[in-house]
Amino acid sequence: MERDNKPLFRAYLLKEELRSISQEPNLELAKRTLADWLGWASRSRLPSFVKLARTIRKHRAAIHDVLDHGLSNARIEAMNAKLRLLTRLAFGFHSPAPLIALAMLKLGGSCPPLPARP
Repeated sequence: MERDNKPLFRAYLLKEELRSISQEPNLELAKRTLADWLGWASRSRLPSFVKLARTIRKHRAAIHDVLDHGLSNARIEAMNAKLRLLTRLAFGFHSPAPLIALAMLKLGGSCPPLPARP
Protein backbone atom coordinates (compact mmCIF):
# COMPACT_ATOMS: atom_id res chain seq x y z
CA MET A 1 0.00 0.00 0.00
CA GLU A 2 2.75 2.46 0.94
CA ARG A 3 4.55 1.72 -2.30
CA ASP A 4 1.55 2.83 -4.37
CA ASN A 5 1.54 6.25 -2.69
CA LYS A 6 5.14 7.11 -3.60
CA PRO A 7 4.41 8.19 -7.20
CA LEU A 8 1.46 10.26 -6.00
CA PHE A 9 3.59 11.90 -3.32
CA ARG A 10 6.37 12.59 -5.85
CA ALA A 11 3.82 14.14 -8.22
CA TYR A 12 2.52 16.35 -5.41
CA LEU A 13 6.03 17.50 -4.52
CA LEU A 14 6.84 18.24 -8.16
CA LYS A 15 3.64 20.24 -8.56
CA GLU A 16 4.24 22.29 -5.43
CA GLU A 17 7.87 22.97 -6.35
CA LEU A 18 6.82 24.19 -9.80
CA ARG A 19 4.20 26.44 -8.21
CA SER A 20 6.78 27.92 -5.85
CA ILE A 21 9.04 28.82 -8.80
CA SER A 22 6.44 31.20 -10.22
CA GLN A 23 6.06 32.92 -6.83
CA GLU A 24 9.79 33.31 -6.13
CA PRO A 25 10.74 37.02 -5.93
CA ASN A 26 14.47 36.34 -6.56
CA LEU A 27 14.75 35.87 -10.34
CA GLU A 28 18.11 34.11 -10.36
CA LEU A 29 16.96 31.69 -7.67
CA ALA A 30 13.75 31.03 -9.63
CA LYS A 31 15.74 30.23 -12.79
CA ARG A 32 18.13 27.94 -10.90
CA THR A 33 15.23 26.23 -9.18
CA LEU A 34 13.52 25.74 -12.55
CA ALA A 35 16.67 24.10 -13.94
CA ASP A 36 16.85 21.80 -10.90
CA TRP A 37 13.14 21.06 -11.21
CA LEU A 38 13.54 20.07 -14.86
CA GLY A 39 16.17 17.50 -13.92
CA TRP A 40 14.05 16.17 -11.07
CA ALA A 41 10.93 15.92 -13.28
CA SER A 42 12.89 14.15 -16.04
CA ARG A 43 14.16 11.54 -13.58
CA SER A 44 10.82 11.15 -11.75
CA ARG A 45 9.62 8.26 -13.96
CA LEU A 46 6.19 9.89 -13.98
CA PRO A 47 5.21 10.09 -17.66
CA SER A 48 3.18 13.29 -17.29
CA PHE A 49 6.01 15.14 -15.58
CA VAL A 50 8.63 13.83 -17.99
CA LYS A 51 6.51 15.17 -20.85
CA LEU A 52 5.96 18.47 -19.02
CA ALA A 53 9.72 18.84 -18.46
CA ARG A 54 10.32 18.35 -22.19
CA THR A 55 7.71 20.99 -23.01
CA ILE A 56 9.16 23.46 -20.51
CA ARG A 57 12.63 22.92 -21.97
CA LYS A 58 11.29 23.82 -25.42
CA HIS A 59 9.78 27.05 -24.10
CA ARG A 60 12.39 27.89 -21.47
CA ALA A 61 13.33 31.25 -23.03
CA ALA A 62 9.72 32.43 -22.95
CA ILE A 63 9.33 31.19 -19.37
CA HIS A 64 12.45 33.12 -18.36
CA ASP A 65 10.91 36.22 -19.97
CA VAL A 66 7.76 35.72 -17.89
CA LEU A 67 9.86 35.38 -14.75
CA ASP A 68 11.89 38.48 -15.67
CA HIS A 69 8.97 40.74 -16.50
CA GLY A 70 6.12 39.22 -14.50
CA LEU A 71 3.80 39.33 -17.51
CA SER A 72 1.32 36.73 -18.65
CA ASN A 73 -1.42 36.45 -21.23
CA ALA A 74 -4.14 36.03 -18.58
CA ARG A 75 -5.75 39.41 -19.31
CA ILE A 76 -5.82 38.76 -23.03
CA GLU A 77 -7.35 35.31 -22.49
CA ALA A 78 -10.00 36.82 -20.20
CA MET A 79 -10.84 39.43 -22.82
CA ASN A 80 -11.08 36.74 -25.51
CA ALA A 81 -13.50 34.75 -23.34
CA LYS A 82 -15.66 37.84 -22.83
CA LEU A 83 -15.62 38.57 -26.56
CA ARG A 84 -16.74 35.01 -27.31
CA LEU A 85 -19.64 35.44 -24.88
CA LEU A 86 -20.58 38.77 -26.46
CA THR A 87 -20.47 37.15 -29.90
CA ARG A 88 -23.00 34.57 -28.75
CA LEU A 89 -25.18 37.31 -27.27
CA ALA A 90 -25.02 39.27 -30.52
CA PHE A 91 -26.10 36.29 -32.64
CA GLY A 92 -28.92 37.30 -34.94
CA PHE A 93 -27.95 40.95 -35.32
CA HIS A 94 -27.89 42.00 -38.96
CA SER A 95 -24.54 43.77 -38.87
CA PRO A 96 -21.36 43.73 -36.79
CA ALA A 97 -22.04 47.23 -35.43
CA PRO A 98 -24.11 46.04 -32.42
CA LEU A 99 -21.40 43.53 -31.51
CA ILE A 100 -18.76 46.25 -31.69
CA ALA A 101 -20.94 48.52 -29.55
CA LEU A 102 -21.43 45.73 -26.96
CA ALA A 103 -17.69 45.06 -26.91
CA MET A 104 -16.88 48.73 -26.45
CA LEU A 105 -19.39 49.02 -23.60
CA LYS A 106 -18.27 45.84 -21.89
CA LEU A 107 -14.51 45.97 -22.52
CA GLY A 108 -13.79 49.58 -23.44
CA GLY A 109 -13.35 50.78 -19.89
CA SER A 110 -15.46 53.87 -20.48
CA CYS A 111 -18.74 54.64 -18.83
CA PRO A 112 -20.86 56.79 -21.15
CA PRO A 113 -23.19 59.29 -19.47
CA LEU A 114 -26.74 58.01 -19.38
CA PRO A 115 -29.70 60.30 -20.01
CA ALA A 116 -31.50 61.64 -16.95
CA ARG A 117 -28.64 60.65 -14.64
CA PRO A 118 -26.33 63.09 -12.91
